Amino acid sequence: MIVAKGPHKAEHTPRRVRGLFNGKYAFDTIKAVHVWEHPNYPQYYVPASAFKSDADLKKLAPIDGTGGAAHLGRLTVGKHSTDRIIFFDTPALQNLVKVDFGAIDVWFEEDVPIYCHPRDPYKRIDILQSTRSVKVSIDGVTLAETWSPLFLLETTLRTRYYLPPTSVQWEYLIPSNTASLCPYKGRAEYYHAKVNGQVYENVVWYYRYPTPESALVAGYLCFYNELVDIWVDGEKEERTP
Repeated sequence: MIVAKGPHKAEHTPRRVRGLFNGKYAFDTIKAVHVWEHPNYPQYYVPASAFKSDADLKKLAPIDGTGGAAHLGRLTVGKHSTDRIIFFDTPALQNLVKVDFGAIDVWFEEDVPIYCHPRDPYKRIDILQSTRSVKVSIDGVTLAETWSPLFLLETTLRTRYYLPPTSVQWEYLIPSNTASLCPYKGRAEYYHAKVNGQVYENVVWYYRYPTPESALVAGYLCFYNELVDIWVDGEKEERTP
């Protein structure tokens, strides 16, 4: 556990961090800490002193096995409460509070809302225009082909190919009710593909209103490399990550 072994990494951030809960800012601080509980991405831990007067923050029972170094907590604003709170009192996390990211209505870095989890300051996205050909198919049926894709390169992840909507064979796509959030790109919406009588669920996504750093992909479609066949300049990619 993080109490016994400490976090993977922890760093103070100069960003102003705020959390909106039940219509009010529960906390507001320039002393938040990026805490990597695992290597993949950080969470925000905030000082207990950052909570506003409208926010009733209570330390509850100690968590079993922590020797009093971590306590459960409760945050109440108006008539709404959440128990997804942990108080820490360890050398690496002294006087810090973890508010589960999903427990807060909206998180802000400065004046910009963030989704899912904080962006990793050591991770970046590059979106590159290309004239390399990209073809996508399922079960031998071509779903899209273009010579003007956007290559999205995201640190530690495989390259994704975003294709212009005019390059897609729309008769094979069915709107999906699925949506997902990405801290780097925003809210994604999805399509299923129906090919040769079989429905392949959520194999295509797009961003109607991406974040500013990913604005170039607005309206472009991306097929899951792992679920479709993709050729780049005539060379077929492996489906495995």
